[in-house]
Amino acid sequence: MSKIILKNVRLSFPSLFKKAEFNGEQTKYEATFLISKKDQADVIAKIEKMIDAAAVDKWKKKPNSLKTCLVDGDSKDYDGYEGMMSIKAASNRRPTVLDRDKSPLVEEDGKPYAGCYVNASLELWVQDNSYGKRINCNLNGVQFFKDGESFGAGDNDSSGDFDEFDDDDDSLFD
Repeated sequence: MSKIILKNVRLSFPSLFKKAEFNGEQTKYEATFLISKKDQADVIAKIEKMIDAAAVDKWKKKPNSLKTCLVDGDSKDYDGYEGMMSIKAASNRRPTVLDRDKSPLVEEDGKPYAGCYVNASLELWVQDNSYGKRINCNLNGVQFFKDGESFGAGDNDSSGDFDEFDDDDDSLFD
């Protein structure tokens, strides 16, 4: 396994304190990290080389159309993904979650959160089983780095959808 240390990247879809849920079932602890194509191109190139090396080590050459944990953010329709590469990591074990001073964080601390900036410790691993061939990423730990604009925290004011009504108005529909 190849260790990756990311610094000052945005956090998206974090499930760091509780396992994520999919179709009503708990899956794994997970998070996606956004790496700027413009400002962190060297980091992206290093990860791509590590992915290629892991594939060659496993299969002697990189398979065509190999799925990996590193994805072009421009292919996603999510807040903050434009101009980014995203790398998703997951773990069956709860990752280490630390504050800037390396003190442990708990969910009630309210950080890290989707949209903030973090440092992350990840490890690449090769999947070759009945579910297919892929290069995946384990999530070891996350350190809060700095605040950022929270994803999904936009104004959701729907007050214009409603009319005023009197106490004796009991109609259900227009």
